[in-house]
Amino acid sequence: ARVCAVLGAQWGDEGKGKLADVLAAEYDIVARFNGGNNAGHTLVVDGKKYAFHLLPCGLVYPHTENLLGNGVVVNLKSMFEELKPLNEGGIETKGRLKISNRAHLLFDFHQQVDGIQEERRGSGGIGTTKKGIGPAYSSKATRNGVRVGQLKDWDSFKKAYLSLAEAHQSMFGVEVDKVGELERLKEFRAKVLEENMIVDGVHFVNDAYKNGRKIITEGANAALLDLDYGTYPYVTSSTTTVGGVSTGLGLSPDKIDCAIGVVKAYTTRVGSGPFPTELTDDLCGGDLPRGAPGTEIGRHLQEVGAEIGVTTGRKRRCGWFDAALMKYSHMINGYTSINITKLDILDDLDEVKIAYAYKNKETGERLPDGAMPSTLEELAMVEPEYETLPGWKQDITNCQTYDDLPENAKVYVSRIEELVGCPVSWIGVGAKREQMVTKGF
Repeated sequence: ARVCAVLGAQWGDEGKGKLADVLAAEYDIVARFNGGNNAGHTLVVDGKKYAFHLLPCGLVYPHTENLLGNGVVVNLKSMFEELKPLNEGGIETKGRLKISNRAHLLFDFHQQVDGIQEERRGSGGIGTTKKGIGPAYSSKATRNGVRVGQLKDWDSFKKAYLSLAEAHQSMFGVEVDKVGELERLKEFRAKVLEENMIVDGVHFVNDAYKNGRKIITEGANAALLDLDYGTYPYVTSSTTTVGGVSTGLGLSPDKIDCAIGVVKAYTTRVGSGPFPTELTDDLCGGDLPRGAPGTEIGRHLQEVGAEIGVTTGRKRRCGWFDAALMKYSHMINGYTSINITKLDILDDLDEVKIAYAYKNKETGERLPDGAMPSTLEELAMVEPEYETLPGWKQDITNCQTYDDLPENAKVYVSRIEELVGCPVSWIGVGAKREQMVTKGF
């Protein structure tokens, strides 16, 4: 595919980075279209681990150019901190990282405000990463944000920065070290200009397309965290779905040849918010009563799956695979195919369950396929209907091909395909880059 979008299909942390990393080897340009340094995945290159939060994963491949698109909010301090270990590890990034001139900048006071806002929500906190992402997008929406392109003219940049900082001081009562931050920003600006990072992102990506170059796009978060389509207000502040590729990079929708939905073989969610198939209790950071039926399986998934966030260090809540949710996710994104990750985490289970539909707890009425309630109250009234399949009870981490998988594991994968209405093309059977079997090609 000329333009391939790798999308999180559930609540994030599906392992998008691993697939983007595997596919990036075949692409010329790797472009981030949304979010900021609130994403998080770890890549292992030549035995060295690198944590990616803001940067496109293509930087580990010397042949690629990498773009932070206009839909991204850029924390320059975080960006340079992330580049450092790559450069120290012998990965040359100079001239290979580009930032759209229309991307918005994220400042220290955005982070301060993020913390204050979350604190003020009290017990109703939404579980933000406190990286300042939401407040940076708020500045963009209230039209007093500062864009990367403005760094070129220091005087006008400084004026825009001071105006925004003062607005945050008066609105939130935060103490802003304007002099200190401007000094640091001046240093970052010098590096950005020296390495010629600022580009007209829209022209850059469309020119590459016109010249036959292959583009892979990666985003932060996932479908159920989308600002419009996610479980609002427990969502992120940007468009995480396929439409975000167009608005976040300036590529028209007809150019996106393929959208790959990345989905775990079970379901996880970080932070608060509704989770119909949840199996974790409070000891595992979940919402179920302690020791409720199935919570031992939730704990098993969390421990074996090492379900702790790369960005936040928070425990991830775990539950059964939710095909009802995936039908909704597929309806919005129109996946060409699906990548199931972490199938090996289910190896020890006697049986596995799939939620195939939602019904109303009180009336027993089943929701139409692909329907997702829009309010927390309505979602709390939802109860999943499950089907149970036999487990495979054997280690699949050494499987090289789809045919190597145990019969019951293949039945599980096929059932997911049938219920979601989308083919599965990749199946993760372990944490390493090469532990991925392909199906159908």
